[in-house]
Amino acid sequence: MAREQTWFKSSYSEGQEHQTCVEVAVSSKVTAVRDSKAPTAGHLTVPHRAWTAMLSTLR
Repeated sequence: MAREQTWFKSSYSEGQEHQTCVEVAVSSKVTAVRDSKAPTAGHLTVPHRAWTAMLSTLR
């Protein structure tokens, strides 16, 4: 992924100050995932197809 990424926080986490949540940045091939409370601690990058498959399974 490019250095400048657009990170999005889950809409489920808005307004809930003490909830653990993640942010994602999506490109055409990979999805990056990071802790929203520690955004500079690094991120996990997974293939976009794997991310989509995981979300489908969780729904």
